[in-house]
Amino acid sequence: MTLLDFSALLLQPMSSADLDEVMAIELAVYTHPWSRANFVDALNQGYDAWVVRTAHGQLLGYYVHMAVVDESHLLTIAVHAQVQRQGLGRYLLTQMLQRARAMAMTSVLLEVRASNQRALALYAAFGFEQIGRRKGYYQLTPTEREDALVLRCQSVA
Repeated sequence: MTLLDFSALLLQPMSSADLDEVMAIELAVYTHPWSRANFVDALNQGYDAWVVRTAHGQLLGYYVHMAVVDESHLLTIAVHAQVQRQGLGRYLLTQMLQRARAMAMTSVLLEVRASNQRALALYAAFGFEQIGRRKGYYQLTPTEREDALVLRCQSVA
């Protein structure tokens, strides 16, 4: 795939029609992905869910976040493996933070694998700070688990 033309990307609300493509990315990039039912539930609950597509219609990434009173929780964010490390994660995170701001959220929370250095660097660049640790939050294998770091960005408002 060639370098992304960000001016030609289309950010659209996620719908059930997107779920086959969303699941293809989810299954390709996560060792323990969300299930289709997780995405269906998120859409049915009215969570703020968005996809980004090329002008030709290829789905490249997505995010889902949930607003609770004045705080948003980024539940999942993913970028197609073929376009990772081209700034699309940064683009999606920027869009999500703008949506949270428009929804009058004062902060954003998320969990990230303690070993995910690329994601941690991205979140730090946006002002996310560690506020906690969830022991054994992520399953690695049937017998191994990994901690999640709980991060908060308060520079949303």
